Amino acid sequence: MGDQAPSDRTVRNWYHEFDRNNFSVEDAARSGRPRTAINEETIDAVKSIIEDDPHSTYEEMEHTLGIGSSAVNSIIHEYLKLHKICTRWVPHQLTDGQKQFRIQFCRDSLERFEGGQSRHVFDIITGDESWFYHYDPTTKEQSKVWVSQTDPRPTKVHRYKSSGKRMVAIFFMKSGLIKSIPFERDETTGLRGLILHDATARTINESLADNRVEPYRNPPYSPDLRPCGFFLFAKLKNQLRGIRFDDEHAMLNALEQAIGSLTKDDFKNCFDDWLIRMHKCIDADEQYFEKLH
Repeated sequence: MGDQAPSDRTVRNWYHEFDRNNFSVEDAARSGRPRTAINEETIDAVKSIIEDDPHSTYEEMEHTLGIGSSAVNSIIHEYLKLHKICTRWVPHQLTDGQKQFRIQFCRDSLERFEGGQSRHVFDIITGDESWFYHYDPTTKEQSKVWVSQTDPRPTKVHRYKSSGKRMVAIFFMKSGLIKSIPFERDETTGLRGLILHDATARTINESLADNRVEPYRNPPYSPDLRPCGFFLFAKLKNQLRGIRFDDEHAMLNALEQAIGSLTKDDFKNCFDDWLIRMHKCIDADEQYFEKLH
């Protein structure tokens, strides 16, 4: 039989089986997973598991189906064409009414201000209030440092915001800053005949009620459409994070310096971005549009 002859070991195994009166020529059942774990049945099973629970892990699927990680990986990526992503966090679960308000606000604003070409854009005063802390820890992104492959990973003690804080309201226009006002003060000057775009902060509305300023209400729960939300406060607070101020006076002085560092182009670009964001909101079908891709 030449090269096709069975090996001596195989012949001995046959002899022992025949000697035990086992004359079957079929392969005996084996424990463990089959030679190929990727078939129509396992592909449908993986698909069903994921549809039932999109958070399912590799380990759970391996345990349930009795197949290996490489098979699960191939089924998910090569056959089902899936990939796992993190959930996109949003500021609020918008109601249908809030979604409609968002898109109507954007359409009305783009029409009223001619897509940003109208000179009346320079009449808009936007403002809001926010807490500023004596100590506000740096974000995880701000804490990144460059290291070599041999350097140990840096550590950082988790810190919390200080209890000392001050509410500050800030107003600005496309042409630049109008006023920053610590919460206790109630000052409004030179605002007659202008349009106030405002995040419905009660204290700001009350302080401007007698100045014939037309309120221009921002959609609720929409920091992506609020200039103070997507531009001003984030920019200012990032400059103050990680600095531990001795008292409120020192914090407010640093805040004024941070405000003073903003250029006219910063404010102009903010309003240009605001109008671009309106288009994005409409294109996103009223949903939050940031980090969609």
